[in-house]
Amino acid sequence: MGTEHTTIFWFRRDLRLENHRALSAAAERGTIVPLFIHDASVEALGAASKMRLEMSLKALASDLEAHGLSMIFRRGDPHEVLSEMIAETGATAVFWSRRYDPAGVAIDTAIKEELSRDGIDARSFAGTLLFEPWTVETGQGGPYRVYTPFWKAVRARAVPDVLPVPKLVGMDKGPSSDQLEDWHLSRDMHRGRAIVAEHVQAGERSALNKLHRFIDERIGAYKAERDFLDRGATSELSDALSLGEISPAQCWHLAQRAMQEGEQGAEHFLKELVWREFAWHLMWHFPNLAQDNWRREWDAFPWIEDSSDPKFLAWCQGRTGVAIVDAAMREMYVTGKMHNRARMVAASYLTKHLGVHWRLGLAWFEACLVDWDAASNAMGWQWVAGSGPDAAPYFRIYNPDTQADKFDPKARYRRRWLAEPYEKPTQTALQFFEAAPQSWHLDSVEAPKAPIVALKEGRAAALAAYENFKSQ
Repeated sequence: MGTEHTTIFWFRRDLRLENHRALSAAAERGTIVPLFIHDASVEALGAASKMRLEMSLKALASDLEAHGLSMIFRRGDPHEVLSEMIAETGATAVFWSRRYDPAGVAIDTAIKEELSRDGIDARSFAGTLLFEPWTVETGQGGPYRVYTPFWKAVRARAVPDVLPVPKLVGMDKGPSSDQLEDWHLSRDMHRGRAIVAEHVQAGERSALNKLHRFIDERIGAYKAERDFLDRGATSELSDALSLGEISPAQCWHLAQRAMQEGEQGAEHFLKELVWREFAWHLMWHFPNLAQDNWRREWDAFPWIEDSSDPKFLAWCQGRTGVAIVDAAMREMYVTGKMHNRARMVAASYLTKHLGVHWRLGLAWFEACLVDWDAASNAMGWQWVAGSGPDAAPYFRIYNPDTQADKFDPKARYRRRWLAEPYEKPTQTALQFFEAAPQSWHLDSVEAPKAPIVALKEGRAAALAAYENFKSQ
């Protein structure tokens, strides 16, 4: 059995070995029992998130094996599982990285209290964010509500240095484990599973390779080119960051060095890291960010809230008849990701031209994105809809055609993801029809559809609804 220095390390969305403060602290105590628990929070994930999690867990288990440790997979209530593991291993401590979503905070707080009462050293550590949310305050002592002052407050703050992979010591004979494949985390993806998997590179090593490649090859042009849909100018690290395969601190330090070396786009990349940080700052201080309008007066706005509405279904299926919107929705269904500029255009068209509530869009993204991030998803949707913190005004309505002309001027992005307008569609465009549910009855050779809501009429209707809302 274990020794008095055995620590159960509870992995969650921190699936890496390098720059892992909680894991390094556990390693300093002696023997480690690495554990992942399939609990209610895992069960609640969207289909794409579950599949992506499974891929990441496989990669992490392989990395741990290379260090002589076996990942233990267990399913159930976290406190019950941890209690069983403590009894089986003789562990005297349980360590983990902090969560900041309201449900995660409540669970972790209760477990820490329960374990501490039982004499177990239960500790949580920073590592998911650059700065703990409660440490960034305005001059009046409250949370920031606007991004730019938040950026100015943190841009010169010290971020702890990156830690190496610690020396890891496991048990000679560890406790029993479920088989990860028996959890069937990818089952809800149905026939889209194989398609999306082709476009995903999972695991810590892949994330580090992407980061270094971005810093070495693309960060200089990041600010100038990041919005262009066909240029591949982004870091492509969103899914790795969402699962903690890489830490924001690792990105921060390399981008800081690039900025000092004169790379023009580096500061803007740092700002994007802080935008993610700002989202979690808000979710920590305002836990209902993903459920309620930030500006509560928007509760009275007449958005469509019926998920069976034909306009919403057409948007989900990439069949609105607006080329750039449909290309964006199909990119997400095939790859599990969507270019950030395309996300803003697609979200604006849904909430303004179609008049559909942002919560329906948020839920669809949660189901379809492999890089789903609770805080960023919520803040992004409310920002575009006009109901959120630091929001774009509601009357700022993206014109999809104008956006396409500006950010996809040669139609390469649309060509990649749309089949119907072209005699010889690309493979990626056809993959959408392979991944989409058969119940959608889609056909790649059907004629392109006219917009379900024309841009001019949709804009006029949105502005009229807004004027009527303001006058109430």
